[in-house]
Amino acid sequence: MPKAIRTYVIYVETVNRVIGRLTMYLIFMMMGILLYSTISRTVFNVPLYWVVEMAQFTMAAYYLLGGGYSMQVHGHVRMDILYSRWSERKRATVDAVTVFFLIVYLGFLLFGGLSSTTYALTYGQKNYSAWAPPLAPIKIIMTTGIALMLLQAIAVFFKDVAKARGEPIT
Repeated sequence: MPKAIRTYVIYVETVNRVIGRLTMYLIFMMMGILLYSTISRTVFNVPLYWVVEMAQFTMAAYYLLGGGYSMQVHGHVRMDILYSRWSERKRATVDAVTVFFLIVYLGFLLFGGLSSTTYALTYGQKNYSAWAPPLAPIKIIMTTGIALMLLQAIAVFFKDVAKARGEPIT
């Protein structure tokens, strides 16, 4: 594989590894938000209107920003009926074909995310709830997560093609 592709794969995997490992700690933030809500409601009898949405936003950031890292460490579910019986090169060939469809899907998802984010920024879109938070920050985070997954999917495609050709990148 050309040096530019190897450099791309190394750079994208490094970025996704750093962001993914930092993102893992968002679960503690979500737990803290929910714990604060529980204490506020049960001890002080003060219900908080923002808690459910904030927990949802935190969870969305958690799984979208961590998606590229999860893909990198093979953390996604794989249906293994025939896969384990195939050679490494055949697996890589099939993976390259399937990841191509993932790249197309993520491309459409990114297009929609950019459109939705632009709308939220242009018109100051707010959620229809009692708290009514602005939606632009979470949409920016979600679009960034989709972009990182797309970049990682392209890196995985390159790695699979290289493995199928008998010259693995990493």
